[in-house]
Amino acid sequence: MPQFDPAFFAPQLFWLAVTFITLYILMSKVALPKIGAVLDERQRKIDDNLDKAMQLKAEAEAAIAAYEKALAESRAHAHSVIKEASERLAKQADERTRELSAKLAEQIKAGEVRIAAAKEQALANVRDVALDVAGAAIARLVGTSPDQGKLESAIAAALKENGQ
Repeated sequence: MPQFDPAFFAPQLFWLAVTFITLYILMSKVALPKIGAVLDERQRKIDDNLDKAMQLKAEAEAAIAAYEKALAESRAHAHSVIKEASERLAKQADERTRELSAKLAEQIKAGEVRIAAAKEQALANVRDVALDVAGAAIARLVGTSPDQGKLESAIAAALKENGQ
């Protein structure tokens, strides 16, 4: 094997050193700086994205807090508006109830007056009808017409007795 021949061993070491040094210089001056720059750029982008994400998260949390505050204020306002409206409607209902009660009381009084007048008229008619019927009955039974004064006093006593 020629690689183990001592005459070729020194030149192989020389070329190994030359190749190693050349590759080392190329790697350190050309390839590794480019790879390092790419890695640094990637790390910088990742850091920027993380910073932006944290900033957006903080903005989102602030927006959520503002939304919840506005929602709470809206609910409180709506509750107060509903309460105010219900109180106003209750007052209106009370006023209408009072007005209706007064109107009904007035109508009841008017109805009672009409009933009393009708009762009086009916009682007056009863007296007249009773006079006519009693006079006709006595005339038919006895054959003569009765004394009008006695008949009226008898009917008045009978009506008084019955509570009319």
